[in-house]
Amino acid sequence: MRYNFDEMIDRRGSGSYKWDGIDRNDILPMWVADMDFRAAEPIMNALRKRVEHGVFGYTRVPEAYYEAVISWFSRRHGWTIGRDQIIYTSGVVPAISAIIKAFTAPGDKVLVQTPVYNCFFSSIRNNGCVLSANTLELKGGKYVIDFDDLEKKAADPAVKLMLLCNPHNPAGRVWSREELTRIGEICLRHGVITVADEIHCEIVFGRHEYTPFASISEEFSRNCVTCVSPSKAFNIAGLQIANIITADPEKRTAIDRAININEVCDVNPFGVLALIAAYNEGEEWLGQMLEYVEGNWLYMKDFCEKNLPEFPLADLEGTYLAWMDCRKLGMPSMQLEEDLIRKTGLWLNAGSMYGEDGEGFLRWNLACPRARVADGLGRFLKYAKEASAGISRC
Repeated sequence: MRYNFDEMIDRRGSGSYKWDGIDRNDILPMWVADMDFRAAEPIMNALRKRVEHGVFGYTRVPEAYYEAVISWFSRRHGWTIGRDQIIYTSGVVPAISAIIKAFTAPGDKVLVQTPVYNCFFSSIRNNGCVLSANTLELKGGKYVIDFDDLEKKAADPAVKLMLLCNPHNPAGRVWSREELTRIGEICLRHGVITVADEIHCEIVFGRHEYTPFASISEEFSRNCVTCVSPSKAFNIAGLQIANIITADPEKRTAIDRAININEVCDVNPFGVLALIAAYNEGEEWLGQMLEYVEGNWLYMKDFCEKNLPEFPLADLEGTYLAWMDCRKLGMPSMQLEEDLIRKTGLWLNAGSMYGEDGEGFLRWNLACPRARVADGLGRFLKYAKEASAGISRC
């Protein structure tokens, strides 16, 4: 069937974190990473059937769940996953927190590549660990890895884990097999466990291809822990379902213990059913969504090249999150976020959320009808013209 991604669904008043955070009718939220698209019909059908049953007690995860996960990653990405390698949990963020708890002690260091997903910082901090940053370098509109610095940081005996964001949020990179191999070799060389957050793995554009880190080699598979979820790709984050995957039995035992300590070992029955429906029947919807969102990105890129050349965009290889350089305005990004909301109603993410290396940038969520992308760009253009005129007068 054909899905209508141009449909303007009114999410106000639905308890939406994205849409109901500010009580103003003119707010256009393009910040938090969920979609404004209706879920795939197979997911909707599975949930309707469960609602009609009418009893919502504790759920037992069936074999069909594991079969759906294993089949999906095998047929789409050539990654063979064993049934016993899968640990289900309520979300990728709780998973990352539990993994850090499992393999570190307070005071240990955790390596990340900044700018990076903001919850990495809180998960590290909440476990009493210390951040070690391998800063990504922006070259010609594309973020690249400083491998010399990565080697140096990984060699620090205090570094126990590396949190790898693949594809990377907010840099928009889909790391190549060659880049992932170099990362994995560095981690192996220095005894650092790689924790791959691959929640955006299905959202990849153009000639780029997602490579599951654990699929590269047996050594990598045993030295890593992967976190995946259908939540981003199928817009079901509110159903709270995710999986932790590792080939090493000792790591699984440690993670299982940490998950129980953190009390995130039970899952929502709707999340279980939604995952099964998404992975077994959702590819048609996913393909159409990817085509539409890539069209949004191309629309935004063309608009900015013509109208906002002083606000360059990083290349978007994956995720639906565009990264805009706003340093020309000379304004802290949190102040810029607040000023945009106050003056235009456009709500974007301040780059400083993703570490000090994101200062001066803004993150845009393009998983919405194109009319909203056009509206947001129009508001930003008007704001940028007025702000630039003010700078010129100073």
